[in-house]
Amino acid sequence: MSALSKKHDVFQAIADPTRRKLLNLLADEELSVTLISKHFPISRTAVSKHLRILAEAGLVQKRKVGRETRYRLEPTPLLELKNWLAFYERFWDNKLVMLQHYIEHDRKTDV
Repeated sequence: MSALSKKHDVFQAIADPTRRKLLNLLADEELSVTLISKHFPISRTAVSKHLRILAEAGLVQKRKVGRETRYRLEPTPLLELKNWLAFYERFWDNKLVMLQHYIEHDRKTDV
C-alpha cells in the first residue's frame, strides 16, 4: 500500500488502546481474526474494524489461508513514530541532566 493510498496514518492508528494491544499481540505471531478476538471483550466485527484501520495505516499485513484471514505485524511504518519521538528525546535528556545536576548539587550541600 503506497503512502498516498493510506486512509489512516500511523499516529491515528495507534491512538486507540485496543489497536496498540492488537499490535502487541501480533508482534510475535500471525493470527486469525477468530484467535485475535478471544483476547478482547469486544465483538469479532469490532476487532475486524480495528484490524482494517491498522491495515490501512500499513501496520498489519493480511493473507488468506484457506477460509481464514491471518494478520501479522508490519513494523516498518512505526519508524515514522520512532523518528518523530527521537526529536523530542532531547527534551527528556535535558530534563534528566537537570535532575542529575539537582541531585548531585543537593548531596553536596547536605554533607
